[in-house]
Amino acid sequence: MKSIRFRFLIAALAVMLVAAIAKSQTADAPPMHVHGFGMEGHMMGFFAKYLDLSDSQRAEMKAVMQKERPTLKPLMQELRQAHEQLKPYEEGAYDEVKVRALAAQHTQTMAELLVQETRIHNELFQLLTSDQQAKMKEFEANREARMQQHMHDRTPAPQE
Repeated sequence: MKSIRFRFLIAALAVMLVAAIAKSQTADAPPMHVHGFGMEGHMMGFFAKYLDLSDSQRAEMKAVMQKERPTLKPLMQELRQAHEQLKPYEEGAYDEVKVRALAAQHTQTMAELLVQETRIHNELFQLLTSDQQAKMKEFEANREARMQQHMHDRTPAPQE
């Protein structure tokens, strides 16, 4: 069974791909940030070359991202606001009840963002050819294997 972390990584990766494509198509569009991942042109260039996207695929992906921006933007703003609202409790008086309420709100926003990112990922994935889809799956599997290895390498050895 795939972990939620893996699904989240896949969704974030897909959003990065599309946002990077969109960024490469418009120089005046502000960069989009999803969960701290910058949607700058270098990621777009990487995936466009890696998957050998056609001009029409790039245009379609750009259109999807432009269509979805109004959905993602408020969610990202809610996340930023939640972090800002938590700062006083990190640096000043701690109120567990208020922190838990803010954390619950943050969790709901994260869940909605994950749902939207997964939907967008699916929409973008459907724009790929079967060969590109296979290549993307292979990339994701390799990335997951590297992440697992990295986590394994970071796990401290049990003390005797």
